[in-house]
Amino acid sequence: MDEESYNPWTVVHLVFEHLADAGLHPVLGATGHPGEPAAELLRCLGIRPDPQGDQRLAGQKEAKLAELREAFFGES
Repeated sequence: MDEESYNPWTVVHLVFEHLADAGLHPVLGATGHPGEPAAELLRCLGIRPDPQGDQRLAGQKEAKLAELREAFFGES
């Protein structure tokens, strides 16, 4: 069976709509970036989050590449 992929924010949004319709007021990431709490929610639902779309990882990768360019080539 092929794995299906979903935009994780679509799943999180669906869950939040369901909770809001039930009269609850969910909050995600009230203390910082919502990415990790959203990923944990997906894992609890049995969905493996795909880190490909995580902007934090992309930023960390770009910063590391800039650091390596500076170290090897003296570029900023």
